[in-house]
Amino acid sequence: MFEWLSNLFFRSQTAQPPRARAVRVVRARYDAASTSDDNRRHWANADGLSANAANGAEVRRILRNRARYEVANNSYARGIVLTLANDVVGTGPRLQLLTTDERADNRIEQQFMRWAKAIGLPEKLRTMRLARATDGEAFALLTTNPLLPTEIQLDLRLIEADQVCTPDLAAMEPSSVDGIVLDDAGNPVEYHVLKRHPGEAAFGTNRDFDRVPAESMIHWFRTDRPGQARGIPDIMPALPLFAQLRRFTLAVLAAAETAADFAGILYTDAPAGGEADAAEPFEPIELEKRALVTMPGGWKMSQMESEQPATTYGEFKREILNEIARCLNMPANVARADSSGYNYASGRLDHQTYFKSSRVEQSHLECVVLDRILAAWLDEAALIPGLIPSGLPPFTAWEHQWFWDGREHVDPAKEASAQAMRLANHTATLAEEYARRGLDWEEQLRQRAKEVALMNELGLTPAAAQPSPPPEEREDAEDDATARAA
Repeated sequence: MFEWLSNLFFRSQTAQPPRARAVRVVRARYDAASTSDDNRRHWANADGLSANAANGAEVRRILRNRARYEVANNSYARGIVLTLANDVVGTGPRLQLLTTDERADNRIEQQFMRWAKAIGLPEKLRTMRLARATDGEAFALLTTNPLLPTEIQLDLRLIEADQVCTPDLAAMEPSSVDGIVLDDAGNPVEYHVLKRHPGEAAFGTNRDFDRVPAESMIHWFRTDRPGQARGIPDIMPALPLFAQLRRFTLAVLAAAETAADFAGILYTDAPAGGEADAAEPFEPIELEKRALVTMPGGWKMSQMESEQPATTYGEFKREILNEIARCLNMPANVARADSSGYNYASGRLDHQTYFKSSRVEQSHLECVVLDRILAAWLDEAALIPGLIPSGLPPFTAWEHQWFWDGREHVDPAKEASAQAMRLANHTATLAEEYARRGLDWEEQLRQRAKEVALMNELGLTPAAAQPSPPPEEREDAEDDATARAA
């Protein structure tokens, strides 16, 4: 026992407290995270709001109104958004079904295109793209129109973003946003659509709205942040630049008009109280055309020199239009509708990014809008006897694709030569080559077969013409032939 007490005592005397673990504080400094007197005002509006809080109802209303104002009054803004809608939608999409029944595919495709033409689907899609550029989002309601000339009475009614809102935001669920009720997983459950547009003169205090189920509403917008439920205008970053462009143009015009208002000015080199005759200051003198006039003694006449527009006027407009078009992935020559300063290679290089952006938007449009429309159309078509043959798999298992307008090549001869080369070395297929032009390869081959059969019947069978190589390739071939002969 004494040994145990001695050991305990000895340990208590000799044991030392554990050393405190050294803590290393790593400090990283970023210039963008530091605040100084120079950048304090620049970052004054930076905040940590969520996507839906930053895009509140009042913020979206202001952005919509200003974007619409610029597009309505600025010809560049109007041309840019119109070009964007025309390049993305074009003359409209074409449907191609890929089921096992080829006849059923052709029949359904023809009926769908007939219905799409009856409701003006291409025009409505272009309007939706314009709305997304100026309003930030486009809404389309799947409804019934008994006046349609087709058997299927499905229609697409476009709704402005102003009309999709909740009059009493305080009564909404915390997870919902203005105009949209969301479930716990963030999926839209229903939309609140005002029965009258808030901008109508007869709107008054009537704030009645309809609760539209999410299955009947198509909502197309670009999601810039996680959790974002409402969209903001695509041209939003360029709104201040549009204003600067118009102010600069008006200022230059006003300066030129002011200088043109004065034909000339009288001045004298004589000192005050000198030998020059007396003349009233700022007194206008009427001049007759092609008249010879005399000046008061000691006075000279100087014509006003036009200094406006300055040489930097065109350069400023080009630079600011380039900055405006950048937020839309649009090259400057497309935004200006002017390629006078471009060569062939520069034009094609700038268009590659723009065409890729258009393809991305077309793919998004297919997933969000067109596939929803096709599914609703097939549901209606299934109720019509004989329109859809029996024995086909469910609609959800139908493979399909959409064709869009092709891009015209600047040099058709070079494109035809490259196309023949791709097909000859089996690096491309007919389906891919026709898809580049927005055409269905099966339909085109059937049409070509009909033409060849008729030409054979009429004795008009020409030899198949192969595209000639580009001039530089012909020159290289001739040089090689000359070298081998030597």
